Amino acid sequence: MFNDEEIIELGKSVFTEEIQELTNVLNQMNNSFVEAIKLILNSRGRVVISGIGKSANIGTKIVATLNSTGTPAIFMHAADAIHGDLGIVQPNDIVVLLSKSGNTPEIKLLIPLIKGLGNPIIAIVGNQSSSLAMQADIVLNTTIEKEACPNNLAPTSSTTAQLVMGDALAVTLLKLRGFDSADFARFHPGGALGKQLYMKVSDLSSQNEIPSVSLNATIREVILEISSKRLGATAVINQNQLVGIITDGDIRRMMQKYDDVDPLKAADIMSANPKTIPDDALAVDAFKIMKDNNITQMLVLKNGIYNGVIHIHDILREGIL
Repeated sequence: MFNDEEIIELGKSVFTEEIQELTNVLNQMNNSFVEAIKLILNSRGRVVISGIGKSANIGTKIVATLNSTGTPAIFMHAADAIHGDLGIVQPNDIVVLLSKSGNTPEIKLLIPLIKGLGNPIIAIVGNQSSSLAMQADIVLNTTIEKEACPNNLAPTSSTTAQLVMGDALAVTLLKLRGFDSADFARFHPGGALGKQLYMKVSDLSSQNEIPSVSLNATIREVILEISSKRLGATAVINQNQLVGIITDGDIRRMMQKYDDVDPLKAADIMSANPKTIPDDALAVDAFKIMKDNNITQMLVLKNGIYNGVIHIHDILREGIL
């Protein structure tokens, strides 16, 4: 029976062994990587990734990474390819075949079929004397000495090597294409990362009401405006110009300070020079300002004119952070 410390050490040993194998793969990288990058970069088609077993699982992840970073890619399972799915491959496509042994029956059968179509083959392969390595146009060497599995059977280090090689291709292509944060946002519109890069203040404030009172508004009018608009604050306007803000915190402080609030007006309790933000600013920037200033809402300006309120809950509800 293993104790807690021994279990931790077992887990750490997998990291250690796989890191060592990755270092070996790193040291094997050569000009073939440059050739693969240039081939994909100059292609007018897609990258078709194929494999079988655990290599197929890795292939689907590489496809997802390529697509999300500006390189069109599609997955084709090696077994399905020889039973009709080979039609996925189009004339300008580049085919990337993943295999540890390079000699699985499906891969061996697929190679001449792809060559017959005239498409170049990039092999990510762990056996440099295999059928795949010998027949591919470009070989990316992911040879490992040993799996992290104690029986040297379960694909562990080998699939990690394939995965990192795929990441190396995707990230290198990303940098060479000049793929930036705006491009990333276009491909990730629904996720938190994408929202941080594209969601504007106006996207959220436009869904809220626009609370406002005049300088001479009574305290009753101020409280009713804050309560009815449900944003915890109201802007104070004088001759169409923003002059201040009153928050529910200001109301509480007023009640503590004054015994008789009936004679008071909005001008008496407002905070002048409130924090504001342009409606075309990023929502994530609004969140940072609110957090840094320990406030929960900001007044929004459109072309310098008061146009609404953004609340910190609006941002949190979108899952931006």
